[in-house]
Amino acid sequence: MSRIPERVAVVGGAGRVARRLIPLLLHRGHEVVALARREEQLLALRDLGAIARHLDIENADEPDFAAVLGGCDAVVFAAGGGPDGNAARKRSVDLEGSLKSIAAAKRRGIKRFVQVSAMGVDAEPDPDRGDVWTAYVYAKREADIELRRSGLAWTILRPGLLTDGPGTGCITIAEKVQPYSIPRIDVAQTIASCISRPRTAGRQWEVITGPHPIGTVLDELTAE
Repeated sequence: MSRIPERVAVVGGAGRVARRLIPLLLHRGHEVVALARREEQLLALRDLGAIARHLDIENADEPDFAAVLGGCDAVVFAAGGGPDGNAARKRSVDLEGSLKSIAAAKRRGIKRFVQVSAMGVDAEPDPDRGDVWTAYVYAKREADIELRRSGLAWTILRPGLLTDGPGTGCITIAEKVQPYSIPRIDVAQTIASCISRPRTAGRQWEVITGPHPIGTVLDELTAE
C-alpha cells in the first residue's frame, strides 16, 4: 500500500473549499503548500499555517507548475471559478489548470492526486442554463477524463451543490447519488480523509450530505 503523503500541494489554495481544507490537513499532521495568485491571498494562507507559493494558474506554464510543486508528494486540485462567471475561464482554470497540474505532478514524480470536480458532468449540459454552464461542464468532464488516463494515483470527488452551512461530518458517497447539496467543510473533510487513505486511489465518487460518518464510509468503500 502507498504511504500517506507528508507534504500536500493545494492548487487553488485561496478557494472556499481549499481554505477549509488547509487547517484539516495541518491538524492531521501534513505540511501544506498552498498555491495562489495574489499577495493578499498568500498572506492569508500563511496565517492559516500553510507554506504559501505564488501561482497564476492561467498564465503559468507547466514548468512554472512543476517549480511550485517542489518537495510535495501529493496534489489536491481545488481550483475553479464555479458554474458562474466567464465561460473562457472555465477552460483556462478548470481544465487547463488541471492539465498543467497533472503534467507537473508527473514531471515531479508525484503520484497522489485528488481532484475536486462536480456532480453530473458526464451528462450533456442543459442548454437553457447558458454558455457558461456548458463550458463548466465540459471543462470538468475533460479534466476528469485526463486525470483518469494519467497513470497517477488519482481520486476524483464530485460534490453536489456546495453551501457554506455548518458541516455534519456525514455524507452519502457512491459512483452515482441523487443530486443534493453538501457544505464545503464536509467536502474538505472528505478530501482530507481520502489523502490519508491510499486505498481511495483509482476511485471516482459523487458526494452529498448524508447519514454516514466520512471516515467510516470511506473505509467501508475501500475495504479489501
